Amino acid sequence: MSTTRPYSPGDRGPEPSGASGTPAQGRSGEGASLAPGEQGVSPPGRRARRLSLAGESGVVPLARDFTRQALYAWGWLPAAGADQRAAAEDVLLVVSELVTNACLHAEGPDELWIACDNKVLRVEVSDRGAGQPAPRTPHRAGRPGGHGMFIVQRLCLDWGVLRTPGVAGKRVWAELGAPA
Repeated sequence: MSTTRPYSPGDRGPEPSGASGTPAQGRSGEGASLAPGEQGVSPPGRRARRLSLAGESGVVPLARDFTRQALYAWGWLPAAGADQRAAAEDVLLVVSELVTNACLHAEGPDELWIACDNKVLRVEVSDRGAGQPAPRTPHRAGRPGGHGMFIVQRLCLDWGVLRTPGVAGKRVWAELGAPA
């Protein structure tokens, strides 16, 4: 399902005041373990990390490595079983697809943001593009290319696009269920 709306179902709305993208002090220890250029935001009960991708080269592997590090920090990896391993692989695939789409269709990604609570992991990729991502219909599995948003749609609980009036670009978000 693709929608353009202010917040995804179950989202708590905008981050509380003070969650400007600077490391959160004293919350979940996220601020202490951040890589250079990474910013953490951790409202109560939620762990989050940001990575600036603007002007970087090799952004898809960079985004995957960043996400993999977050999954290790949040206990998704190393996987305890097949379900947890599959969930982590799904997250990495969705990150790859969203970042790749921003590269191919929107002048490249600006930022990757991932957040996790006990039930849902949310991925957001911001870019400067004006286009509207959508799965190609009809989907033709035998053709090369054009499968990214179809994969996102199949793997995720929900996904959509956030736009800020008067600001160029968008944030493409996707939510995946946390492993049990």
